[in-house]
Amino acid sequence: MQATKVLYIEDELFLGKIVKESLESRGFEVFMEDDGAKAFDLFTQTQPDICVLDVMLPNKDGFAIADEIRMVNDEVPIIFLTAKVQTEDVVKGFAMGANDYIRKPFSMEELIVRIHNALKNKTTDKEQPNNSSLDNVQLGNYQFHVKRQTLSHGNEEKKLSYRESELLKLLYQHRDVIIDRRDILNLLWGNDSFFNSRNLDVYITKLRSYLKNDHSLEIITIKGIGYRFVMP
Repeated sequence: MQATKVLYIEDELFLGKIVKESLESRGFEVFMEDDGAKAFDLFTQTQPDICVLDVMLPNKDGFAIADEIRMVNDEVPIIFLTAKVQTEDVVKGFAMGANDYIRKPFSMEELIVRIHNALKNKTTDKEQPNNSSLDNVQLGNYQFHVKRQTLSHGNEEKKLSYRESELLKLLYQHRDVIIDRRDILNLLWGNDSFFNSRNLDVYITKLRSYLKNDHSLEIITIKGIGYRFVMP
């Protein structure tokens, strides 16, 4: 069985050495870099299965690296490591495409569990079949191609990620009624943890931006409950 490849970007060399050796002792193949400016090149060269990025790095921070990665790969899991504790940094991390967030100091056991969970979620996303009979759906001035996971408006076509597509499909299926936030989290993420809840906030913001050219479409937040998707 091929070893799981981990891209690990960390400028604290002593910590980095410990984490790298610990992961390698558990069967991972680790590619480590301490300079943020070199991270994307290493990602391109190694094509890792998962990325573990420190936020505070010289020359280019973890958020910028994640942004670069997400420009070319929407699926590879990304875990941020940070000493920061502000909620806005957590939200920013998920907005940059993070799958998880670990605050320093952390135990190796925690990191390994988080890595396995992120990889498991990625596998589940790929293997989960689309059982819906939906195919092409008209959303106001948009055409939502469910199976192709695309959203078209005029001559423009937006490729959606798996969860973006599934979330939009779920909102459409429950249009004009309130769908509980917890139900969305349990259906699409498997649980309603804090990290998944912040992820949902980011995905809702993304869908609103994708649908902004038709003012008759609206994803309304029902505070403390969930969302209602309004369409003609």
